[in-house]
Amino acid sequence: QVQLVESGGGLVQAGGSLRLSCAASGITFVINTMTWYRQAPGKQRELVATITSGGTTNYADSVKGRFTISRDNARSTVYLQMSSLKPEDTAVYYCNAYLPMLSSNYWGQGTQVTVSS
Repeated sequence: QVQLVESGGGLVQAGGSLRLSCAASGITFVINTMTWYRQAPGKQRELVATITSGGTTNYADSVKGRFTISRDNARSTVYLQMSSLKPEDTAVYYCNAYLPMLSSNYWGQGTQVTVSS
């Protein structure tokens, strides 16, 4: 059974930092592309940051220079370090695991991040 379990969300003041974690089980983590998405109230889910099995990263323009995605294959965990947080970063953050060769696509349950002004 595949599980992606996010943690680390919470309430933080603008300018603060949070680190999100997503622990995966039931998949061969090392070969999956891992992505963080977010969805704010009334808005569509959007890609925040992605990291491939080879370690290549990509970021949404809105978070470049502030967020860093990383992965620990030994722990089957992907992280999102968020700094200089803004109220517009408030959203539910979701972890995604994608394996193109199998077209497998799994989601976590999400973790709430709220940034107060």
